[in-house]
Amino acid sequence: MTENELAKIVVGLCLKIHRALGPGLLESVYEEVLCYELAKLGLKYKRQPGINVIYEGINMDLGFRADIIIDDKLIVELKSVETIAPVHPKILLTYLRLTNKKLGLLINFNVELIKDGITRIVNNL
Repeated sequence: MTENELAKIVVGLCLKIHRALGPGLLESVYEEVLCYELAKLGLKYKRQPGINVIYEGINMDLGFRADIIIDDKLIVELKSVETIAPVHPKILLTYLRLTNKKLGLLINFNVELIKDGITRIVNNL
């Protein structure tokens, strides 16, 4: 499955989840439910995987945790905040660059309409 096909599935699942639960819950709740839905579809995903930072060819033993990486192709970062800060898309782009992935979705569930909370971030896609 391509990155775009996976993204389409995730957007549909987020719409379903948002309709059922609404805005205002903790990010961890939306993450748990999204992973449940991904598992029901038989999609491979990693939840909160640690990603190391490599600098000048050396593993710095530091890193970050992506919320969800689906099929080793799509990074999904979940938020439940009043407003997405300008740094949030930049952080996701950095994650994409460090992992050499092409597509990420930044999804804020704390919105009235979920379509207004979804941002696609691309890295050489």
